[in-house]
Amino acid sequence: MTNRLSGKVAIITGGAQGIGAKVAQVFAAEGAHLVLFDTQTEQLEMLRVEIEQKYSIRVLIYGVDIADCNQVSSAVNEVVEFFGRIDILINNAGINAFHNFLTMSVQEWERCLSVNLEGTMNCCKAVIEHMVERRYGNIVNIASVHSHKIVKGAFPYTVSKHALIGLTRSLAIEFAEVGVRVNSISPGLIATPLADKYFDSCPSPEEEREKQRNLIPVKRLGESLEVANTVLFLSTDEARFINAADILIDGGRSQIYCD
Repeated sequence: MTNRLSGKVAIITGGAQGIGAKVAQVFAAEGAHLVLFDTQTEQLEMLRVEIEQKYSIRVLIYGVDIADCNQVSSAVNEVVEFFGRIDILINNAGINAFHNFLTMSVQEWERCLSVNLEGTMNCCKAVIEHMVERRYGNIVNIASVHSHKIVKGAFPYTVSKHALIGLTRSLAIEFAEVGVRVNSISPGLIATPLADKYFDSCPSPEEEREKQRNLIPVKRLGESLEVANTVLFLSTDEARFINAADILIDGGRSQIYCD
């Protein structure tokens, strides 16, 4: 433990598993007070117990659907009342939505945008108000390589992630003068439960895993810890002159001219 986030209060959305859970563990190891949002409350509770026992810190958990602005606002207000402030917001919650444009339903479009874009906006709006009062805050939005490159059959996920980069940069410029930084990261294929779910849905899961590994220049999938460490850096004052930036974490995959 190096206490790079000692005493900081951090909200992490989508904190129950995968990248969000790993960010929570890394932040706890660095001395942060944690607040975790997710709809998977049983997994949140197990993670809370694990972190509190290991690091002897207090972890608050909320069963929040970030697409509901009232749920988000209520939870954020409780956090401020409990801790007195919010220093960091990690917008990790999101859903995969890969559809054919012509057959996609209105409901599929709306749900994807309501979580991946509007949900992030809801959290930013609720938190930035308090950050502005203290003239301090660091926000990291989890985008995707799909924010940069287009793949067929990935609609409307790609739209939502492109828009998330725009939201990140707009907010970063809007609130830079009052001490609030907003950045994003764009992970590629990371070994997470969601990735496993995708592979398991393929006719030949191991063949698909091997195919995807071979498409990545470093010949392996990324690790949640690698993503979490990048989020950590952007959340510390070590990165205080980084604003409105996006960092690709994909092993170089997005730079290769092939499908």
